[in-house]
Amino acid sequence: MTDRDGQDHRPVEPGRDDPVGSDPMEISADQPQAVAVEVPGDSSEDAVERVSLGGRLRQTKTIVSILVPLAIIAFFVALNREALSKVPGLIAGANPVLVLVAFLVFYLGFPLRGLRWSMLLRGTGFRIGVRDSTEILFLSWLVNCLVPAKLGDVYRAYLLRINSDASLSRTYGTVFIERILDIFTIALLGIAAGYWSFRNGLPESIQVLFGVALVIVALLAVALFTLRNFGRRILTALPLPGRIVEFYDRFEQGVFGALQRKQLPALGLLGVAIWMTEAMRLFFVVKALGFPGVELGISGAVFVALIGSLLTAVPLSPAGLGIVEAGIVGVLTVVYGVPLAEATAIALLDRVISVFSVIVFGSILYAVSGKPRGEGLSRPAEVAAPAG
Repeated sequence: MTDRDGQDHRPVEPGRDDPVGSDPMEISADQPQAVAVEVPGDSSEDAVERVSLGGRLRQTKTIVSILVPLAIIAFFVALNREALSKVPGLIAGANPVLVLVAFLVFYLGFPLRGLRWSMLLRGTGFRIGVRDSTEILFLSWLVNCLVPAKLGDVYRAYLLRINSDASLSRTYGTVFIERILDIFTIALLGIAAGYWSFRNGLPESIQVLFGVALVIVALLAVALFTLRNFGRRILTALPLPGRIVEFYDRFEQGVFGALQRKQLPALGLLGVAIWMTEAMRLFFVVKALGFPGVELGISGAVFVALIGSLLTAVPLSPAGLGIVEAGIVGVLTVVYGVPLAEATAIALLDRVISVFSVIVFGSILYAVSGKPRGEGLSRPAEVAAPAG
């Protein structure tokens, strides 16, 4: 059992606070990694099973999640064949220098994300280098680009676990709060960019989007308040196994321990910088294509890019395949009046950078990195008292 601070009083191996088989969220054999997966109920650290990422990709539900959106895209293209016939030529005519700039701006976001995650982990008492955190995070993005349901977030926590003595459940907490911070940042940046972009008058559809964003932010704030003040009480009042309460204690430490007050300004600035790399990628994609009469400006690029980022959270297809493209094309055509062919070219070139390149470079990293095989971090991590 654990006390309120999450201290585990059962005998465990020194340095680990997640005994093998005790965590109710263990990775199962149908989840997307070629890593060591613990066998539930086995107390041995060596009792593992190797699971292939290729095996996950061959599963029926993964194949369906890829084929269905592709079929919908193909149907859409067939309906608009004449208008979309010039899209390949439009993309081929893009300025390669500005495409490279868009690419570099996008990849600048990964070390920033790695730095932010290392700061969140430090708040829970676990210190990791930015190089290691960025490498693990990039591998998790590869998984998110290949399989649905954002399983890359689970993979990220597990990669850290098998390469160090980090608590799996606390790490889940840091990934969770990172996603919450992202949603807050996206909502606030999107509203600010939208008001600036449409300062001469907000279209009704944009007003609806703003209303939805504000409701989401309010609900998340209420959820965090409830989690912090009543979460454990609710769980202990339910007829749940003790190990679930133990997991929750450490998960809560990861969520709220990561948010150290003195780090909040830096975390906020990092969040803005990270999402501006997403927006500036789209900005330079539009500049690279150079379509006459198509000028989003930075505020418009922020608004459209953040809508696309939100749509990637829909867990129906890998990286929001089909959903994100439709959303970007829809906003560009309906709100900004961009012709269908040009809007499609913008969306496709942007996704080549943000998804296809991650698959290419992520696969290379997956092949050469020792992280998926649990070979450890590039430098030893430190486990200390949580930051004050």
